[in-house]
Amino acid sequence: MNPGFVYIMSNPGRTTFYIGVTNNLLRRVKEHKSKKIEGFASKYNCVDIVYYESFEQISSAIEREKQLKTWKRQWKIALIEKVNPEMRDLYEDILCGS
Repeated sequence: MNPGFVYIMSNPGRTTFYIGVTNNLLRRVKEHKSKKIEGFASKYNCVDIVYYESFEQISSAIEREKQLKTWKRQWKIALIEKVNPEMRDLYEDILCGS
């Protein structure tokens, strides 16, 4: 089994969203928070995780990531708000759950 996660990071003002996939959610969120990896998320200060889904297979997470990246912005916001209405940073929840 090769589990995976699809996640959405945002900047503190919740004006920009980044969708990614990983096999280690905690490690990847820490990388975003420390801006260790250059790219879109770092450039636009996407340091807060506001949404994630887990999958038994990384291939399913990759498929879901591709799907979400085609969605309109408002659809993504509605998805986030369905499980995280305040769009709060879920890092502490992930940290305590690991």
